[in-house]
Amino acid sequence: MTTKLSTFAQVRALEGADAIAFSAALLQRMVPNYQLFCELTEFAEPDTLSKCLDLIWESLCSPKSKINFATQLEKVEEATPDVSDYDSFGVYPALDAAIAMSSAINLIMKVDPHGAVVVSKLSQGSVEAYLLATGEATDEDVKTHPLMQFEIATQQELLDAVTSKAPMTQKVSTLKSIAASEGITNIGLEINA
Repeated sequence: MTTKLSTFAQVRALEGADAIAFSAALLQRMVPNYQLFCELTEFAEPDTLSKCLDLIWESLCSPKSKINFATQLEKVEEATPDVSDYDSFGVYPALDAAIAMSSAINLIMKVDPHGAVVVSKLSQGSVEAYLLATGEATDEDVKTHPLMQFEIATQQELLDAVTSKAPMTQKVSTLKSIAASEGITNIGLEINA
């Protein structure tokens, strides 16, 4: 019997555009947490990360497009919240989304070859932190909570899609559709379309 690689091991095996596309799909589910935080706290422009995510998708579908990701990274870093400035839980998923975006950009710029693993762990970590903070789960049962099970299943579905033999434009369309399928962020908040 062959044992299936863990999610993180499968993510670590992704290379190039596949790793970037997987990261972008996870960000599609994390960025709305950031937008909500910005809208509630007036911290930064709520669409800073979503504009950057649009550029990542564009770079995948049009590899010849000229996008200055170093400039995008600066914008994301400027728009990353400091948890010590806020006493609401919302700052944590917002911070996770911003760090995940920086990791995806560092992956694109070939600064961090394991950026996709960082994004994957941040997305799961956001779910775990949310469940523990809201009291919906404990350290003992957080891995079996339906929201965490959904996160793991979604990451697996994204992995299956990104490792298919389809052309990248088709993969992007499939990944976006999977990310939006339930209409919720990774921590279960409803996404306003």
